[in-house]
Amino acid sequence: MKIHIINGPNLNILGKREPEIYGNSTFKDYFSELQFEFKDVELSYFQSNIEGELISELQEADDNVDGIILNAAAYTHTSVAIGDAIKAISTPVIEVHISNTHAREDFRKTSYVSPNAFGIIIGFGLRSYELAIRSFLD
Repeated sequence: MKIHIINGPNLNILGKREPEIYGNSTFKDYFSELQFEFKDVELSYFQSNIEGELISELQEADDNVDGIILNAAAYTHTSVAIGDAIKAISTPVIEVHISNTHAREDFRKTSYVSPNAFGIIIGFGLRSYELAIRSFLD
């Protein structure tokens, strides 16, 4: 099983950014924990603050992995192009968010990812990624 995690803008500064919402762990540290916990799964990871790079990564991952976990971060609420990219590929994408986006600002309640995602996991902190991996394994 190969699962590719794609993270969008500002997720490279986890541990520093609003720790009351996102926690104190860096994603790099958390990714190491995921690799340890899911030894039988080939996990890979990509992060970019640039919308076009996220789209290219989705397209490149298509048919090369069994599943994609996408946290498009703020682009979730603004990027028709990322939504279209997900619609255009055949690999299932699970949308994840660390915080409960529905309990935050109104603009975060809109997702251009959700209509094209295989599933959505929000609000479980970094554990949202673990839940997404488990959903691919069930």
